[in-house]
Amino acid sequence: MIADITDRLTAPFGDQVIRLGVTGLSRAGKTVFITSLVANLLNRGRMTQFQAATNGAIKAAYLQPQPDDTIPRFDYENHLAALTAKEPHWPKGTERISELRLSMKVQPTGLLGSFQGPRTIHLDIVDYPGEWLLDLSLMDKDFATWSTEALGRVTGRPAAEGFTNALAACDPSEGFEEPQAQDIATAYTAHLTAAREAGFSDCTPGRFLMPGDLEGSPVLTFAPLPLVNNPSRKSLWREFERRYDSYKRNVVRPFFRDHFARLDRQIVLVDVLGAIHAGPQAVEDMRGAMADILSAFRPGQNSFLTRLFQGRRIDKVLFAATKADHLHHQQHPQLTAITQALLRDAKDRAEFSGAITQAMSIAALRTTVEDTRNHNGAALGVVRGQLLGSDKHAAFYPGALPDDPAHLLGPARAGADKWLNADYQVMSFAPAPLTLNPGDGPPHIRLDKAVQFLLGDKL
Repeated sequence: MIADITDRLTAPFGDQVIRLGVTGLSRAGKTVFITSLVANLLNRGRMTQFQAATNGAIKAAYLQPQPDDTIPRFDYENHLAALTAKEPHWPKGTERISELRLSMKVQPTGLLGSFQGPRTIHLDIVDYPGEWLLDLSLMDKDFATWSTEALGRVTGRPAAEGFTNALAACDPSEGFEEPQAQDIATAYTAHLTAAREAGFSDCTPGRFLMPGDLEGSPVLTFAPLPLVNNPSRKSLWREFERRYDSYKRNVVRPFFRDHFARLDRQIVLVDVLGAIHAGPQAVEDMRGAMADILSAFRPGQNSFLTRLFQGRRIDKVLFAATKADHLHHQQHPQLTAITQALLRDAKDRAEFSGAITQAMSIAALRTTVEDTRNHNGAALGVVRGQLLGSDKHAAFYPGALPDDPAHLLGPARAGADKWLNADYQVMSFAPAPLTLNPGDGPPHIRLDKAVQFLLGDKL
């Protein structure tokens, strides 16, 4: 907190710093987004909707050592090398926090711009797992509330049977035994892992999926339990309640105190197409996850957050539906409308007031080209690309997204098991070989528009 206060006091007399948080729900392409973002800010030829790039305000951009010596550096160079190799491949995703500083020499515009020299603006990109952001919602929930909600989500999710069997074999009101606790926690972790792989978004606690050096510790050895009236002090319920509270205190709170509370802007990457393919339950789960995420940006209504932010808060949040290159551009408006509807619904559920939010569909790295195929006498917009793990190329049509998002959100809210009269498909494409002209970054879809929303007013 002392460092934050010092930053605010010295900001008017030094270089401006913008801290951009980048996170993503399951398989949203966070590593590729950051790599393409940095590459396109260094070489701005494709950033036509980013005003500071097109009007020449950015005179130079370069990487510098990050200010936080204790946080791993985002491995930009190796990730870019993977995407631009002769035989490109997707870089390995990160499962921990990392950071990168991009500095820009910017010429002020406006009436006084001609009388001022260029100023330096540092963009500190903070990369962290989306599961950690979802954990913030736990701070407002006691163990009983979280258990009720988590158990309500288990039904219909993958690997639910193993966890429910482990619960059935125990009595939460009876005495605590460590081997039994480990069995239940292991089964719950397996359930969360399978749910995330199947496209579900709300998988808390997040550190169960990426434990790091906490693996095997008591703080990660608990699970939701059925409610117990007046549990004894030495019961399984009481011990799991104690460990849940310890998780919030020792894992969740330090992350948001040391990292999240210092952010200025935030982008949340969302694989909406993957959730649609997974079915109505995954879409409804994503809707709930987005509501929980928005609760992180209401510090005035939460005593914990009010103390945490100390007068500083994130004032712009972008929810970006990724993999827009998996659709012909004719369907991009529908994907954006669905994302906007998910966000609006989440805002209503969260009684949201605070940061400016926006939704759009993007592709940080374009991997396909568009084509038109004849289907039953009608022209059908498809995309073509190289299949992941193969040297074959294929034309792909995922199915027609509805013009009215309610046609998806309605069945999702109603708890439907599958879509009626629709079959939505997904396909995994490999990154396409790139030949970049001087001054151009990697090809993308609306990355420049996303940057304009997030940073345009700051430059």
